[in-house]
Amino acid sequence: MGNSKSGALSKEILEDLKLNTKYTEEELCAWYASFLKECPTGRISKEQFEGIYASFFPDADPSAYARHVFRSFDTNADGTLDFKEYIVALHLTSSGKTTRKLEWAFALYDVDGNGTISKNEVQEIVRSIFNMIPDEDQKNLQEDENSPEKRADKIWTFFGKKDDDKIEEGEFIQGVMENKDILRLIQFDEPKKIQEKLKEKKH
Repeated sequence: MGNSKSGALSKEILEDLKLNTKYTEEELCAWYASFLKECPTGRISKEQFEGIYASFFPDADPSAYARHVFRSFDTNADGTLDFKEYIVALHLTSSGKTTRKLEWAFALYDVDGNGTISKNEVQEIVRSIFNMIPDEDQKNLQEDENSPEKRADKIWTFFGKKDDDKIEEGEFIQGVMENKDILRLIQFDEPKKIQEKLKEKKH
């Protein structure tokens, strides 16, 4: 009844998202409605995105990590995420196929976007991940990975790199797929928390 065009998801984007994610039409439409409530312009700014993350992690500081995640998902680099970029992001971080997920992880770690990862970039992302781990939990981390520097060193050693070496995308993906420890060290796996929050918002 009286449903204006702007409140509905275009058929084209809907079909595209159904094809490229595991979400159903009902889920996508419900998420779109809540997306428009939060972001009436149909776009999420970097600040709004950081705000979303902040509400999920009241005991930590996710702002640096959120900034990097935002950068990696803003595929057209216009400083905002539209609904499509947002849903693809959600899908990738929570349930995407491993190779796609690792391509995203590479983009996340490639801070300057030059196609390779340096040890400094690894340290920068790992530091932003550590900001999100409550102090109590940090105390329980293994001795050789209980600081951003140690964790970055460990990742670099797994790849067999010298300090000033670089890692290419193919090498990164292969290394992570062959070594579960690297996967554990490079990720901060809280997307389920975020998905649950989004689902709550729908009700």
